[in-house]
Amino acid sequence: MAEVSLPLRGGCQCAAVRYEISVEPQALYVCHCTECRGQSGSAFGISVYVERSAFKVVGETRNWTRPSDSGLPTHCHFCAVCGSRVWHDGPPDDPIVSVKGGTLDTPPDLSEAVHVWTRSKLPGVIIPAGAEQHSAEPD
Repeated sequence: MAEVSLPLRGGCQCAAVRYEISVEPQALYVCHCTECRGQSGSAFGISVYVERSAFKVVGETRNWTRPSDSGLPTHCHFCAVCGSRVWHDGPPDDPIVSVKGGTLDTPPDLSEAVHVWTRSKLPGVIIPAGAEQHSAEPD
């Protein structure tokens, strides 16, 4: 991933929830699955993987849980006021959280993103030449 200026900051659409990330992200994914398209209301979802211990949130959130393709639960956290999805995580001992890229104050550079679930990609969406791609969930 491209080098970023820390800390990264972001939040929900109404700014009732704000967060700060104090370390560089570990990965950047563009996901074309139907779940991510549904949660983002767009052609894909953007996930920025960061260490849970470096992700600090201020504001009231709510969550709901859905099963992932792996069978493990995905906890989806959103603003209690405006409903914007802010991050996903798994079990409490999972050291990684998946911050929704559109909630960052400075948008991520998608030129180095890994594209996943490309078999569900919408027609007309163009993946950059040379980008790493996976038809489903990578190993």
